[in-house]
Amino acid sequence: MTHHFPTLRLRPLALMMALGLGGAAQAQSLVDLYAAARDFDATYQSAKAQNDANLFKADQSLALVLPRVGINATVSAGLAVDDRGFNNNSMTLDASQGLYRPADDASFAQSRKALEQSAATLQTAEQDLILRLSQAYFDVLASTDSLEFVRAQKVAVQEQLAAAKRNFEVGTSTITDAREAQARFDLVLAQEIAAENDLRVKTLALAQLVGKPDVKPLAVAQNFNLSEFSPADINEWLTIGQTAHPAIRQYKLALEVAQLETRKANAGNMPTVDLVGRFQTTTNNGSLSSPLFFSTNAYTLGFNINLPLFAGYSIQNRIKETLSLEEKARADLEAVQRNVTQNTRAAFMGVDSALGQVRAYEAAAISSQSALDANKLGYQVGVRINIDVLNSQSQLYDTKAKLSKARYDVLVGNLKLRQASGILKPADLQAINALLR
Repeated sequence: MTHHFPTLRLRPLALMMALGLGGAAQAQSLVDLYAAARDFDATYQSAKAQNDANLFKADQSLALVLPRVGINATVSAGLAVDDRGFNNNSMTLDASQGLYRPADDASFAQSRKALEQSAATLQTAEQDLILRLSQAYFDVLASTDSLEFVRAQKVAVQEQLAAAKRNFEVGTSTITDAREAQARFDLVLAQEIAAENDLRVKTLALAQLVGKPDVKPLAVAQNFNLSEFSPADINEWLTIGQTAHPAIRQYKLALEVAQLETRKANAGNMPTVDLVGRFQTTTNNGSLSSPLFFSTNAYTLGFNINLPLFAGYSIQNRIKETLSLEEKARADLEAVQRNVTQNTRAAFMGVDSALGQVRAYEAAAISSQSALDANKLGYQVGVRINIDVLNSQSQLYDTKAKLSKARYDVLVGNLKLRQASGILKPADLQAINALLR
C-alpha cells in the first residue's frame, strides 16, 4: 500500500490551492461574509426588489385621497368664402376632491397595511439569509475539523502500524496485529478522501452564497462560555414568538386587509360625495356664418352626489364573499400562530439537546483518552492486542469530531431559536463573531 502515499500526501495541498485555502487567502469572519452575502445572494436581492416595488405600488393609492385636476384645450381655425379667416379657442380646467368615499378610504388603508406586510416579508428574507449563511459557515468549520481529526487519526494509526510491524519482526506479536493495523490504516485513508471531498463541497456552497471564490471562514475559539448561549425559560420564547414574529405580523395584517375589504364591499350601498370645480375660457373671433368676436370666462363650483339604488344583488353577494375571505384570513392566522409555537419549541429543544451533547461528549472525550492511554500501555506490556488500541483511537477521534459538531450546533441552534421566535437580526451575529480567531 505504500505506493499510495505520495498521491495522498499531495492531495491536501492540491485541495487547499483549488479552494483558495492556502496561506495567501485571508480568512473572513461571520459578519464579513454576511455583508458579502447580503449584497450577492439572489434570493435576498429578489425579496429586496419586491419590497421596493411594493413601496411604489402603495404610494399609488395616494390618488384615492388627493385632488384630481385635468385640463382640456381646443383650438380650431377656418376660412370663410369671402376670404375671411377665423379661429375658436377654448380651455377647460376641471378639479375634484372626494369628500365622502368610504370605498376609497378603505383602499387607502389597505395600501398602508400592505406596506407593513412588505416590511415583514423583507424581515423574513433577512432572517432566512442570516441562518443560511451561518449554517453554511459552520458546516465548513465542522468539515474542516473532521478532516483534521481524520488526519490526526491517520498519523496515530500509522504509528501503531509501524509498532505492530516492529513487534512482529522481533516476535513479540502476531501477523494479525500488523494486518489489523494495515486494514485500519487503509480505512482511514478512505475516510480522509471522503472528508476532503466533504470540505470541498461545503466550501463551494459557502462561496456560492457569498460570491467569493477564496472564502475561508475564521475558526471558533477552542473554549467559550456555552452558558451565554443557553436559552432562558421556554415560555418567554413562546411569548416573544407570538408578539414579534414577522410571519404572525403578516397574517394579522392580512386579516385587517380582509376586514377592510368587507368594509369596501359594504360601501357599495353607500353614497359618494365629491367637491367639483370648473374654470372654462372661450375665445371666438367669428365663424362661417358670423364675423362677431366674443370671449367668455366661466367658473362653477358644486357637489357631485352618487347614490346606488340597485345593482342586481352583486353588492350583497360581494359582502358575503368578503366575509368568507375574512374567516379564511382568521384561520390562516391561527395556523401560523400554531406553527410558530411548534417551531419555537422544536428550536428550544434543539439548543438544549446540543448543550447536553456538548457536556456528554466532553466527558466522553476525557474517558476515551484515558481508555486509549490504558490500551496503549496494556499493548506495550502484552495484556492488550493491537485491535484494542485501534478501536480506542477510532473512538477518541470520532468523539472529538462529534464534540466539535455539537459545539457548532449550539451556536447555530441559538440562531435558529431566535429565528423561530422572530427576533433574529444581523446584530445577533456579533456575539458569535466575538468567538472567532
